[in-house]
Amino acid sequence: MIMIIEVVKIIVLPLIALIIGIFLMGLARMITARIHWRYGPPITQPLIDMVKFFDQRGISHGFIFDFGIILSLAGSIVLVLFIPFCKIAPLSNSGGLLVILYLMLITPLGIALSSGASGNPNASIGISRKFMLALGYEVPFILIILTIMKSYNSLSLIDIVNVQQAGTWSIISSLPLFLTGVAYFLILPAILGVRPFDMTTAPQEISSGPKVEYSGKYLALLSIEHALTLYIGLTLFVNLFLGGSANFILFFIKILIVFIIGLFINAVFPRFRIEQALKYLWGIPTLLALAGLILTMII
Repeated sequence: MIMIIEVVKIIVLPLIALIIGIFLMGLARMITARIHWRYGPPITQPLIDMVKFFDQRGISHGFIFDFGIILSLAGSIVLVLFIPFCKIAPLSNSGGLLVILYLMLITPLGIALSSGASGNPNASIGISRKFMLALGYEVPFILIILTIMKSYNSLSLIDIVNVQQAGTWSIISSLPLFLTGVAYFLILPAILGVRPFDMTTAPQEISSGPKVEYSGKYLALLSIEHALTLYIGLTLFVNLFLGGSANFILFFIKILIVFIIGLFINAVFPRFRIEQALKYLWGIPTLLALAGLILTMII
């Protein structure tokens, strides 16, 4: 019976993550349109687009092109199973924060393999930007993870969430974790790949970069992967710094608040150039994360 429940969790959790991710994608387009004084599409537009893409014919560029997008999507699905959603975390006992850190590298690697196989120069430019951006936010992100592990003396995300629920949220529990939480929030748009860090898919510059050769079902799978990436970045922040939640509604509200705050920032900022993005990521966020780690070691 226990095994059946775990199998059900493994099946249901990615579906929940996908639903939340698609909803956030639609909400982002709608709110951004309102900020720009436009009517904008309906909140269900991402779902409509995915259904339309699956109904269209997709063009493959070979085995690596197909394998890359599957690898990227599989990495995101597995990562979802490691991050607690309320009390649901099927693979939480199979690894901790370091495993999550490694799994987060699979998504850009899969996209790079797939897009590189298309042979399009715009895709190559987008891939190089994506890897450079990943290099930019990985430095402060590693410092953030180290600070969290040192503060709680644990690699387990479940244990970290439980300690917060028994006491106070990380972001208000101490100065080092507050600095670390602010640093994570500052690099969150880069992790999610949204404005002002959308230079990897800039339509006006490189014709959507890695996505330029995707069509039909491949574009639908890429949209699903993006929805899961939104869910992963936000739920990781909520679990690490806002104590997660055992209640679905409260957990979703926390995700929504963090997302909307970031959305207002993203809607008014122009797109960074890649060198500006690296300068920013290795600036204030890295300094805050490093300060948090040093203070944690001292205190």
